[in-house]
Amino acid sequence: MTSAGASVVRTHAGAVRGRREDGLVVFRGIPFAEPPVGDARFAAPRPVTAWDGTRDAFAFGPPPPQESGFQGRTGVIDAPMGDDWLTVNVWTPDPDPAARRPVMVWIYGGAYKLGHSGSPGYDARRIARDGDLVVVTLNYRLGVEGFARIDGAPANRGLLDQVAALEWVRENIAAFGGDPGRVTVFGESAGAGSVASLLAMPSAAGLFGRAIAQSVPGPFFSDGLARDIAAAIAAEAGLRPTAADLSSVDPRRLTAVGEALGPKMREFEDRWGMVAHTLTAFSPVVDGEVLPTAPWQALAAGSARDVELIVGHTRNEYRLFAALGGQLGTITDEQATAALRTFGPGLGPGSGFGADGERAYRAAFPDASPEELYEWVHSDAVFRMPSLRLAEAQIAGGGRAHVYELAWPAPAYGGALGACHGLDIPLLFGTFAADLGLMLFAGVGSSPEAEAVSSRFRTAWTAFATTGDPGWPAYDTERRPTQVFDTESVVTAYPHETSRRLWEHHDFGALPLIDQSA
Repeated sequence: MTSAGASVVRTHAGAVRGRREDGLVVFRGIPFAEPPVGDARFAAPRPVTAWDGTRDAFAFGPPPPQESGFQGRTGVIDAPMGDDWLTVNVWTPDPDPAARRPVMVWIYGGAYKLGHSGSPGYDARRIARDGDLVVVTLNYRLGVEGFARIDGAPANRGLLDQVAALEWVRENIAAFGGDPGRVTVFGESAGAGSVASLLAMPSAAGLFGRAIAQSVPGPFFSDGLARDIAAAIAAEAGLRPTAADLSSVDPRRLTAVGEALGPKMREFEDRWGMVAHTLTAFSPVVDGEVLPTAPWQALAAGSARDVELIVGHTRNEYRLFAALGGQLGTITDEQATAALRTFGPGLGPGSGFGADGERAYRAAFPDASPEELYEWVHSDAVFRMPSLRLAEAQIAGGGRAHVYELAWPAPAYGGALGACHGLDIPLLFGTFAADLGLMLFAGVGSSPEAEAVSSRFRTAWTAFATTGDPGWPAYDTERRPTQVFDTESVVTAYPHETSRRLWEHHDFGALPLIDQSA
């Protein structure tokens, strides 16, 4: 039922009313699972209880509890409160069941501890309108609630939330004008790590046929490492890493416990390896059940051979983090050496070359400054090489992958940030004045050049969701064709061949607990 300003759609749980906005109909804050509180705390998501009447879907649902970095990174200051964290939002050109438009499902990033689908930077109107398709965004549990490996609870609850949201899409999206048989999942950073996980999860099989992973993070935890990290987190509150103990702390207060560990992570270097030098104590856990194997091994074994894939990264991934940490222009040779020895490629997951890794990088990039070496090894280890190797694993498993790099530099600060991590978000969504866009386009805003790059980026994604062809050839391990998005976008051989060769024998996978004696 529609009117000039509203539209009502009936889902399996009940009717919802959306609003007409800018040529679309938008539904916000539709629950896809029960609030994960009370006896549902730390449990797998449970089906939402049906409701009578028509529910207004005008406002985004509350953000999942998360660390204090939330407001500064997302731009949402007056976020709604409540326990209904597990909600979806839908942008559709027309909620006509006969339309059967392609569907894109967005999974936000944020180091598995930050994020909210209601953030202004994820306003999907331009994607839905320009691509003439349906876009769904979703919330999932974060931090301790979603990813800590605790006794008495399933692992990877945040990933299970994503599966539940995709099941909601399968069951309900036709009523919003979408085709449940043409679903593409896409995500950035931790959202890309989530997409990679979904490609490896048996419970997600068949829920989508295409996937886009933007800047896949390398760290995935072994069960032993994840349990050790959870014990350290719980110890911050004098608790055991159990669902029973942690349930005694309000979800909104428990985020402070996880946050308190952050400044102390380097104290665990002997046990956690490179993880102790990263920005988050949370990652997907290769627990053997929810996530049986790490994505690289799963895809190489053919877990997603029937899923069409785009995967790629930005050129200067780590420069954003260097800027946020006040490190631009300050890196010493000693700091570069430490980074090369910590993050350099090894023969097994989480094992660095040490001095050999440092020598290998310095030999490969003899003219690089300490700052360039520092940025390069962080970018390679954490995002660029995990992304490239995911494409190679997909091909090895009999599937198809398209590879890209975003090389166009963020215009703020005279281009000093380069094509940094997260720049693809405002370009894809066209949200130059929201969230990260506020920083990356600060004082500059949109421009004809930015709009042109944004349009090319968005067109490629929506074309892929519609037809499976983003507009450039599939990757292969001989020619290595890569779409480079820049002022003048080109298809070329993979542009970081030196790094690729340095990492070609590294085994990406579940990071181990190094020292188990303590």
